[in-house]
Amino acid sequence: MHKLNIALTIAGTDPSGGAGVMADLKSFHACGVYGMAAITSIVAQNSLGVQHIHNLETSWLEEQLDSVFMDDPPHAIKTGMIPTSEMMMLISTYIKKTTMPYVIDPVMVAKSGDALMSEQVRRELKAILLPLADIATPNIPEAEEITQMTLNSESSILKAGQFFIDEIGTRGVVLKGGHLSGDATDYLITREGVTTFTHERYPTLHTHGTGCTFSAVITAELAKGKSVVDAVSKAKAFISKAIQHTPEIGKGRGPVNHFAYQQEKGWD
Repeated sequence: MHKLNIALTIAGTDPSGGAGVMADLKSFHACGVYGMAAITSIVAQNSLGVQHIHNLETSWLEEQLDSVFMDDPPHAIKTGMIPTSEMMMLISTYIKKTTMPYVIDPVMVAKSGDALMSEQVRRELKAILLPLADIATPNIPEAEEITQMTLNSESSILKAGQFFIDEIGTRGVVLKGGHLSGDATDYLITREGVTTFTHERYPTLHTHGTGCTFSAVITAELAKGKSVVDAVSKAKAFISKAIQHTPEIGKGRGPVNHFAYQQEKGWD
């Protein structure tokens, strides 16, 4: 019997299914990986915005993680919305005990513009979790917040990427150049160098959960033993199809189609 590779997401919820652990689990499944989840926050949100956030106690997160790791530990792990420094410290203890790949999506602000963590916790994220990550996947506002730089050109993106490597200690970072002119180009900056990934741009408002989905696919591919470059390449192709074939759900910024890539390409 073939044993499935396992990916674990640690993040908040989204009852509308577009972001958070709901998006992560769908992405894991679409990549042929068995998904597990530990919840940090119960978030009332939808395509229109974030209505309410209830952060769980750290002890609740610890019990969830204990349940996962005492039974069948994952092959890769990703974190999304981590609302408190106590949770960050807890998660760091698990990551330090293993050699599994760790992907961090430093979720600070929702697509709607709603803040998801305080200024103090943003600073602590930079000190506690980012140095442990194999890959970080911030969006441009998050990368600007972390680096205190303005990212408006390829040179500024590359400079910020090097800041993640040299100053923070992250082993790799993906920075998205979709706001620049031309096709949508992402930059993978690692200690080994820079790799670019370019796909056609699909203008749409339906981008709820794109960051969650992108980082989840990277995590799934790393769980399968793929290289960082191959994992990011798959994630770029996956999210491009997901945006191209949005399911037209919601009255605001709707979700992407987590199954578009699988439906077109099949399992790979």
